[in-house]
Amino acid sequence: MKDVKSQAGKSPAPGRQGGLNAEIQSRIGHQLRAMYDDVVRQGVPDRFAELIRKLDVPQSDPQLDNRGDQTIKNDGRD
Repeated sequence: MKDVKSQAGKSPAPGRQGGLNAEIQSRIGHQLRAMYDDVVRQGVPDRFAELIRKLDVPQSDPQLDNRGDQTIKNDGRD
């Protein structure tokens, strides 16, 4: 953010079209913050919260259960 603010007052480089002035950048920033705040206030939908709860529960993975079996099976494709 500091880079954007520090560059807001600078004139464009030679040969380059101008960017957004500081007032426009400020307005965009305020609008983005307002939209973001609205999204944050909405919270997490129940279906997403349920999916997150399911992901937090450790599940047994059949591939991980066989870690103790160090036998290498030869399928004949050597």
